[in-house]
Amino acid sequence: MNISMKEWITGVIQNHKTVAVPVMTHPGIELTGKSVREACCDGQTHFEAIKALAGRYPTAAATVIMDLTVEAEAFGADVHFTEDAVPAVIGHLLNDADDIKALKVPSLKAARVPEYLKANLLSARAINDRPVLGGCIGPFSLAGRLYDMSEIMVLIYQDPDAAHTLLAKCTEFILKYCKALKMTGVDGVVMAEPAAGLMSDDDCKRFSSDYIRYIVGQVQDDSFSIVLHNCGNTGHCTKAMVATGAAAYHFGNKCDMRQVIKDVPPTALAMGNIDPVSVFKEGTPEQMYETTTRLLQEMKEYPNFVLSSGCDTPPHTPMENIDAFFKALDDFDKTI
Repeated sequence: MNISMKEWITGVIQNHKTVAVPVMTHPGIELTGKSVREACCDGQTHFEAIKALAGRYPTAAATVIMDLTVEAEAFGADVHFTEDAVPAVIGHLLNDADDIKALKVPSLKAARVPEYLKANLLSARAINDRPVLGGCIGPFSLAGRLYDMSEIMVLIYQDPDAAHTLLAKCTEFILKYCKALKMTGVDGVVMAEPAAGLMSDDDCKRFSSDYIRYIVGQVQDDSFSIVLHNCGNTGHCTKAMVATGAAAYHFGNKCDMRQVIKDVPPTALAMGNIDPVSVFKEGTPEQMYETTTRLLQEMKEYPNFVLSSGCDTPPHTPMENIDAFFKALDDFDKTI
């Protein structure tokens, strides 16, 4: 893009119409006739899905797949793949503080990281009419995938020093990855940190936000923005999210957008939060239209609101529902 992200965000806020940035790539995979596994393992296939969606829908920005296994696999975690489901981490790599101490921070050549960088590079080159947002996992969510999510919740209380050691290593890799994503030419990154929503606001700040704030300080500038996604937040840790200094905050469907947006600075975007499963995938077009219209009406007083899904739209989301989502937005904007 020729416009800076700072100017783009200001433009979104000043625009009297609402824009939409749903987090979705899987419908694009289906448009190209490929499988989820192919897109998650091959950068060219991944890019073609992003490009197909950008050509079909008037999103205000394009997004890549929200894959929360890429970084864990780079560290050595086992990942299970199926043809048409999102990859999943199997078991856990680390068992105790000694394992954490011995853990090596991988290179960007590990596992599927090069294919994801390729998808971002191709997308940044081909999509020039809107920002392209890459994706990465957040530090606490990565730590949970390496140590086991239940066990890390125990670790932060029983051995916080070990937890901080692990988080520092996760942050080192994520920062390196974000810098590489920035070099591809994408305009920002959606950082998915859903596991941080399992903690209180204070713990979320100590074991997640402080680390994300460091990454934000290293990579965010006028041309590159961090969008912090936390679909685990029910509204209880929004203040910790905002403490990161990210340019935008993406909320899951467990939140009441009318409440959480009150904690978001008016100069930052608040994005969300149509349920990706019960509405996008399993609802009818009529339900989608009604739900989207209701949310737009509720948020019309907030210029920094951006319409979105509550999380990544899953595989086999009907196109008719996505069409209804954008029809509701178009009809609403015509009344403004």
